[in-house]
Amino acid sequence: MATRVLPPTLLPLLLLLLLLPLSARATAAAGEEFPRDGRVIDLDESNFEAALGAIDFLFVDFYAPWCGHCKRLAPELDEAAPVLAGLSEPIVVAKVNADKYRKLGSKYGVDGFPTLMLFIHGVPIEHTGSRKADQLVRNLKKFVAPDVSILESDTAIKNFVENAGTSFPMFLGFGVNESLIAEYGRKYKKRAWFAVAKDFSEDIMVAYDFDKVPALVAIHPKYREQSLFYGPFEGNFLEDFVRQSLLPLVVPINTETLKMLNDDERKVVLIILEDDSDENSTQLVQVLKSAANANRDLVFGYVGIKQWDEFVETFDVSKSSQLPKLLVWDRNEEYELVDGSERLEEGDHASQISQFLEGYRAGRTTKKKVSGPSFMGFLNSLVSMNSLYILIFVIALLVVMVYFAGQDDTPQPRRVHEE
Repeated sequence: MATRVLPPTLLPLLLLLLLLPLSARATAAAGEEFPRDGRVIDLDESNFEAALGAIDFLFVDFYAPWCGHCKRLAPELDEAAPVLAGLSEPIVVAKVNADKYRKLGSKYGVDGFPTLMLFIHGVPIEHTGSRKADQLVRNLKKFVAPDVSILESDTAIKNFVENAGTSFPMFLGFGVNESLIAEYGRKYKKRAWFAVAKDFSEDIMVAYDFDKVPALVAIHPKYREQSLFYGPFEGNFLEDFVRQSLLPLVVPINTETLKMLNDDERKVVLIILEDDSDENSTQLVQVLKSAANANRDLVFGYVGIKQWDEFVETFDVSKSSQLPKLLVWDRNEEYELVDGSERLEEGDHASQISQFLEGYRAGRTTKKKVSGPSFMGFLNSLVSMNSLYILIFVIALLVVMVYFAGQDDTPQPRRVHEE
């Protein structure tokens, strides 16, 4: 059977006809205007991509009308939107009914409501922090701020610290060349504030407890912690200090901090308590801080069985176990018990912790496997199901490809149309 071929003169015309609808849509999208007066705007599948192209910083609430959390979030967004719109780099707040426009939600991995995302020049970053209006503003301001802020006076320093809030650590350089920390300001922008003070008084030196320059001060407002770095400002020394100071000296283990540990390669000295909020535990955490300050190559953390029994049970600890218990966890499937120092007795806890660390470094340990989910197992239980959805999609695509590959090559217009 002869194959009919289109005349060459018709090919350009056919291509033009195919491209016309695309060109019309692009023109319409480019011409669409979005309000920037502080209102929360509604987006859907028809204008979402246009909004991404027109707005540099777009904060989107993917919601469902029946979701109670979404209903409580709505007034917080209404309160935060005008403040965010008034920033030097405005952030526009929008919402998408992802229950109705499921294809759009699926494209960005929305598998729960509400899901909040900040799109920076079209690139999404999921927001998992506080949903209160004031905290939303403080957290989002960090993404539109300079990588490294330059502070020219005591007043500028105080304003920077106040505006930064307590959600993220801060790194303040005094007498430090901006170029030395610019790289880390870019690299760790999602996790910390960075600034360089060009001019400051002795009062500031007293307030931040440094007596010479250059000095880099790391501050954890949430945990009321501060540490100093006097150099050397070269090689790996500076980044090691920044990386290790992103976490507090002693980390309370919970769903949020567990995600943060994923970016840290150090092993975790973990102390398991009955209740991490009682007075005895609070005093013990203070002792741990001293040990953590002297052993920066390790992360120190604590967790109470009352607060998170499912996590604690993976280390063969139950409510009937003798606590506090000490171990070293590789953040995955193994942990080590130090022979003779498995738990803390009544008495001098500082000495017992020192003996524990000495035994660990000397290799007097017994290795064990976690009895439940690994670190990644716990982490995966806290994040979205995107990978599962991608796997299902790939399998479905392969099935379709195999199906069509097995069909007869003879043209069958009616069958193809029905399929």
